[in-house]
Amino acid sequence: MDQMKRYAIYYAPREGAFAEAAAAWLGWDMPRGQEVAQALPAALAKLTDDPRKYGFHGTLKAPFRLTEGLELQDLTQGLRALAGQLAPLRMAGLELSDRHGFLALTPLGAQDQLQALASEVVRALEPYRAALTPAEYARRRPESLSHRQRELLDTYGYPFVMEEFQFHLTLSGALTPPQAEALIPAARAHFTGLIPQPFEVQDLCLCGEDATGRFHLLHRYPLSA
Repeated sequence: MDQMKRYAIYYAPREGAFAEAAAAWLGWDMPRGQEVAQALPAALAKLTDDPRKYGFHGTLKAPFRLTEGLELQDLTQGLRALAGQLAPLRMAGLELSDRHGFLALTPLGAQDQLQALASEVVRALEPYRAALTPAEYARRRPESLSHRQRELLDTYGYPFVMEEFQFHLTLSGALTPPQAEALIPAARAHFTGLIPQPFEVQDLCLCGEDATGRFHLLHRYPLSA
């Protein structure tokens, strides 16, 4: 754990059929930190290359480097305390969505509670996040962002937080219309009967990026308020 380049706070499903199906879809099992056989033909598997390294997850606080002078133990203590102050959430379920050119699972119904949870995670853990380097800032393409998104980028190191937050579980990289037409039926078939109804967020998952850029689930902190 101490060799990770960056850390992130994610939602990741607990052990079970949904988690196994998600790992098989991407070909990377984040909790086990290993590749798994991918349940897609090679042509479609290529369409999941971009999200594979991150593992199946929903972002609550985007990847960040630790503030100079802090150690992983400091982050874990803060995260444990935060999880004890937050309550688990239950929503109606998830649905397959085309999100502006990529495939994802997104929550059904209002997301006010989920947005509030993510906002609190972002705010509470800001002291642990190192400021963006100029190169990191440039990679967020600030010229393409709205004024408010640039403000959020400057404040929190990521533009899609607070009211700009939209929870999603990414299943593909950017897709052309023909690619989406081929991948969507495969996703429906793969996840049939496995998508949680209801959908629950029960933990804050501490994840780390290794030297190769792959993310690993390091520890779960149950929401217990």
